[in-house]
Amino acid sequence: MSETTIDPKIQAQLQATEHVVRALTPLDSGARSRVVVHVCQLLDIPVGSPSTIIPSSAAQPANPSIITPLQSSTPGRFSDIRSLKDSKAPKTHIEMACLVAYYLKEHAPTEERRTEISTADIEKYFNQAGFALPKHPRMVLPSAKNAGYFDTAERGNYKLNPVGFNLAAYGLSSKSGDSAKQGKK
Repeated sequence: MSETTIDPKIQAQLQATEHVVRALTPLDSGARSRVVVHVCQLLDIPVGSPSTIIPSSAAQPANPSIITPLQSSTPGRFSDIRSLKDSKAPKTHIEMACLVAYYLKEHAPTEERRTEISTADIEKYFNQAGFALPKHPRMVLPSAKNAGYFDTAERGNYKLNPVGFNLAAYGLSSKSGDSAKQGKK
């Protein structure tokens, strides 16, 4: 098995996002919104559409090189796992496992949505996506957990954690020619 390497810039963004999510989780939704808007103002980050951008007055970022806002390369919904895979172009089995869990949590038809996945899901959705199955499918989720993208749920099931979610939602993006690549071990 080879280890998955992620661009250090993306890894830093994922870690920053995880810290922000942890800091905001205890607050109610109104407080979260106020904090996010205030931070965006302080860092001169436009929020919303052009008609709803909050003017930043004289606020300037303390250190703009530290924070780069994450933007999804996939603003719409995905009708199936194959279209998500084609858009995100995962290169490894671990990245694809994150996409499967993300798809089941966010984009699957309502009756199929869930927050936990198992080896059976890896086999089913890798096949549906046209992504090569690894030699040992049962090792994908434990490896992804060890890499820091999943947490253990009940026996044999895994739950995408914030790092894995951010990788799937924001860290993977299609590059010309990459969509034909398949996962490697």
